[in-house]
Amino acid sequence: MKTTVIYWSGTGNTEAMAKAAAEGANCDAVIVSDFSGNIEEYDALALGCPAMGAEVLEEDEFEPFFTDIEGKISGKKILLFGSYGWGDGEWMRNWQDRVTAAGAELIGGEGFIVNESPSDDDLAKLKELASQIA
Repeated sequence: MKTTVIYWSGTGNTEAMAKAAAEGANCDAVIVSDFSGNIEEYDALALGCPAMGAEVLEEDEFEPFFTDIEGKISGKKILLFGSYGWGDGEWMRNWQDRVTAAGAELIGGEGFIVNESPSDDDLAKLKELASQIA
């Protein structure tokens, strides 16, 4: 099964989560701006983005990327993850809805979110969850 982790991180919190997910899924983690592959070649994706602004995906790089691949993820296993500093996780609920509406299988049934910096326990849980897509 071909798997990758693609993420955007502003403070390093989501980057730490991406590295844990990549370790669990036994694949590479790639910053969204560096991703040059063809999404259609992957069976599973772990996608990471923190909440931004009024609880939305990062708007300059990650949202355009996700919008571009949204029609190509049907039938794929998807793990969503990210961190937030305010709000109640609305950005993740909206993202989950988009993934399932596109016909993808959401690993764990919902996205994995942490408030602020992920703890060692959070990273271990995410690594375990990511192992389900490997």
